[in-house]
Amino acid sequence: MRNQLRVTGLVAALTLFGGGLLLSWFTHGSGVVHDDLKRNISIPKQLTVPLQVQAAYNGTDMFFRYRWPAQKPGIFHDVVKFEDGKWVRKGAGNPGPELSGLQEDRVAMMLDDGSVPEFARYGGYLAIGSGIATFTKHANGDEVKAQPYLGKKLKQEEVSKSLPGTRTDIDDWASVQPEEKLKAQREAGYFLDLWHWRGHRSNPINMSDDQVIAEGRMGDEGKSAAGSNWDGEKKQPKLMFNAAATGYKALKWDDVQQGKIDQDSTYFLREGEAVAFDPAAGWVNGDTLPRRTLRTPEGSMADIAVQGKGRWADGYWDVTLSRKLDTGHPLDDKVLKDQGAYSVAFAVHRNATGGRWHYVSLPSSLGLGRAGDIVAQRFEGAAPQQWKDQWSNVTLFYPGQVSWPMLNSAKHAGAENIKKGVPVKYRHSESQLANYGVEAEFADEIRRQWLLTLVSGVFLIAAFGIAFNQLLKRKEGV
Repeated sequence: MRNQLRVTGLVAALTLFGGGLLLSWFTHGSGVVHDDLKRNISIPKQLTVPLQVQAAYNGTDMFFRYRWPAQKPGIFHDVVKFEDGKWVRKGAGNPGPELSGLQEDRVAMMLDDGSVPEFARYGGYLAIGSGIATFTKHANGDEVKAQPYLGKKLKQEEVSKSLPGTRTDIDDWASVQPEEKLKAQREAGYFLDLWHWRGHRSNPINMSDDQVIAEGRMGDEGKSAAGSNWDGEKKQPKLMFNAAATGYKALKWDDVQQGKIDQDSTYFLREGEAVAFDPAAGWVNGDTLPRRTLRTPEGSMADIAVQGKGRWADGYWDVTLSRKLDTGHPLDDKVLKDQGAYSVAFAVHRNATGGRWHYVSLPSSLGLGRAGDIVAQRFEGAAPQQWKDQWSNVTLFYPGQVSWPMLNSAKHAGAENIKKGVPVKYRHSESQLANYGVEAEFADEIRRQWLLTLVSGVFLIAAFGIAFNQLLKRKEGV
């Protein structure tokens, strides 16, 4: 009887051990990281991307040259396609690569003169506040539109980039400082100057978007280079191509999809060159028109021009932007001076990605004729005649869902270092930050998986101990 009980106990212990082993196998963590478009999650296959930068200036103007890899030129943004008697929008955007391949390539640069001191240490992380759009957990659109300042006055429909000092509580996107304080902050230089080149909405007319980051990401004062080609009441475009000049009234969807339209084609609608839309022009399925129109920008939004024209060739974009050292718009643009020291950080959208699915950099120091990570060389003449082959190499990385409030919370082990002002590059490399960004996308899942693995490990150890104990007892009875 005693032997039978020992055998039964041994079988039970071995079964327990086997169950613990199986539980460990099924909870070891595989399958946690995966795309989930419903939760705004799309992880790029490549987590880091190289960017090359050059800078130069003369007595009046500043020049930046950027070069980065892209599979093909993203020269289209959203369009409208004629389908069975209706015009349907394509390229509205989604997490990760746009499903129709319609998102323009972009390069952006944030610039500061020291008035936002944290920027030199933490770069773009500083501008990712609570509730920001496209995170898995983001502010409700109706609540944003109802917010007295952001929604009612600025007409924002989602939370965009902002600086932490523009909020009374960094954990509350709606806690905007009083307007008089925001005004004083801007006059004191508490904003980031944002240069934003776009492959469709600016490049064809040799211009770059000019923006500012303060209580939100906003355009500079004036008139932008891009308008809307959509009549909401009539549910049709406003403009079409001038067939007398181009030979066609619309593009063909298949040509757009197959990349048959190159950079030298007329693929954009420019006000004054396009003609009024004619609903009776004999439209057929597949006719395609840009949903944006281009125009000459005005005011402070017309400060940044493209030197030559941004070009894609042999798998790389090569874009040069220029701007006056002092644009005369000190509330929108940082004034640049000979021998000045500044901070810059970069971002690139490529391969049909929009929104937060870009690659960003850590901050770099910029010196105009003085030492820095990037040294702007002074030259004589109207424009650099021949760039030297010396590039500043910058590593861009996928940032994931990492926000400034999270970095300053108990969830971040390095929060104390931020309070001490320790720069991020002293603690992390770009590849580390890219992996941390992915982990941030799945923080809850990883935590749950860790607990399951911990429980299964304890269970496995206990089962092994019981089984081993039963074996010892069985030997003693022999």
